[in-house]
Amino acid sequence: MDKTHLIDITARRASESAGGRELTPGDVGRVLETLFGTVEHPGTVAEALKSDETVALGSFGSFHSDGGTAAFRPGKALSEYLHDEVG
Repeated sequence: MDKTHLIDITARRASESAGGRELTPGDVGRVLETLFGTVEHPGTVAEALKSDETVALGSFGSFHSDGGTAAFRPGKALSEYLHDEVG
């Protein structure tokens, strides 16, 4: 899934679950760029990692710095979902 597809699907799903409030692909794109950054502007996740902070996203997982490289550790809920162990 590329960035455009991710943005389009996320905008559609967010609008469906927001009780009629629409989120456009542009809205979602700006949020993703703010979180993860672009080549020209680091996002909030990159800034936190550079400061040796861990970014924890609940049971989804966490991002951390590992010797100057960004690393992701999946959380329990994500791992269970990927292994068909949910519900």
